[in-house]
Amino acid sequence: MRLPTRRTALKWLHWIMVPLFVWFLIVTPDVVVPFGPTAFQIHSTLALVFVSLSLAWFADMLRRGLASRPGPKLTGRLRTLHRVMHLTLIWGLFFVALTGFLLGLTSPILLKAGGFLPIAPPLGLRAANEIVGLVHIVEFYALGVVAGGHAAFHIWRHYRLRDNALRIMAPKKLHKFL
Repeated sequence: MRLPTRRTALKWLHWIMVPLFVWFLIVTPDVVVPFGPTAFQIHSTLALVFVSLSLAWFADMLRRGLASRPGPKLTGRLRTLHRVMHLTLIWGLFFVALTGFLLGLTSPILLKAGGFLPIAPPLGLRAANEIVGLVHIVEFYALGVVAGGHAAFHIWRHYRLRDNALRIMAPKKLHKFL
């Protein structure tokens, strides 16, 4: 069996992370807790998967740079916007993961991602925990706005510039829908 190329792996990464990103925009821990500990465990495990993929994507970007190219039909400011949006998403996901770590660090109790992986040793800094929690929430929803703008940009490219931007990003199995 042949390993997938970097581009193929990143295509699948996008298609796994997008539904998880939407899930966390809609479903917060406050929504999950009333459904019991099993629901919270599943939510926490999904968060661990999401953060792991985000950090892998960030590490790949640091090691090898952006995998995406703007394409020949994007010129001038649109080329710059393309790069800025991609970097904002990748760095933003890193900072969301970092503030998640800081939430665990400032927490009064030991938090475990997925129910088994300790996030950080709890220092019990309640005031700092509230501030970090607010920053974590605000940055995640701001990143949601950036992700929505990013999606709209690629949809615009696909239909207006007719550069097949969505086909380039999507795995081949999904091309029949585009």
